Amino acid sequence: MASPGAETKKPGNHNDFVQLCNPHVAAMKEDVLYHFSLSTSTHDFPTMFGDVKFVCVGGSPSRMKAFIKYMAVELGLDHPGAEYPDICEGTDRYAMFKVGPVLSVSHGMGIPSIAIMLHELIKLLYHARCSGVTVIRIGTSGGIGVEPGSVVITRQAVDGCFKQEFEQIVLGKRVVRNTHLDDWLVQELVRCSADLGEFPTVVGNTMCTLDFYEGQGRLDGALCSYAEKDKQEYLRAAYEAGIRNIEMESSVFAAMCNACGLRAAVVCVTLLNRLEGDQISSPHEVLVEYQKRPQRLVGHFIKKCLAAA
Repeated sequence: MASPGAETKKPGNHNDFVQLCNPHVAAMKEDVLYHFSLSTSTHDFPTMFGDVKFVCVGGSPSRMKAFIKYMAVELGLDHPGAEYPDICEGTDRYAMFKVGPVLSVSHGMGIPSIAIMLHELIKLLYHARCSGVTVIRIGTSGGIGVEPGSVVITRQAVDGCFKQEFEQIVLGKRVVRNTHLDDWLVQELVRCSADLGEFPTVVGNTMCTLDFYEGQGRLDGALCSYAEKDKQEYLRAAYEAGIRNIEMESSVFAAMCNACGLRAAVVCVTLLNRLEGDQISSPHEVLVEYQKRPQRLVGHFIKKCLAAA
């Protein structure tokens, strides 16, 4: 059930142009997207990106390039010798790839990195006059009470205190934004997973932390001031609060997409069950297969949407 004030957006109500929550940008003669190495004065955004309907973001450049190659095949847009150049080749901060109506962008690791990327991505979509855009984060996570390889579709992103909010200090003041994700999109992704029937999929809350070690209750970092018992109590409390996985980007992702009216989802595979340990020890080939699961699910969703258009 949606939280108070949250809106369940249906496909028919989702054709508006991408908007910003910043009145200053429209008055700018030039907008330099510095971390993308793109500018409105040197690049024709509507021509380059105006047909984008789906944006998928993930941590690593190599994973996002692999995703765009996968989507090219799935959409019948691949051909012998096809190359998918990095649109952001002028920088090594982020990587961006495109095929048809699908844009694939890396965001690095953690809240600061994905936040910077999202500011420039949303402005890119705005300048390109994109409409009806769906944004999905695909990635990896640590599971809580779910088997490794499970795919978690996020209902709500919560912080380390299990609050459904993202807090940021702006001009010395505390600003809190909602982190609810689109209910319709969650259910549609669930249906797509059932269509595939290839791997376990659950819907749950996702805890977004500020780091990989202490923030996630690990015992194997350079610093640790708590015991195994304390960790277990915390993780079990998280499970009771409906949390099924932990990562480091979902809260700001949900908050920013919410603020700008973008339909958004988070789809992450779990690499381990944190109730059973801290270190990722599965064989490399197993982890590689796990990481493809969110791609297959989201790819199926995109194909289904395009077929129905």
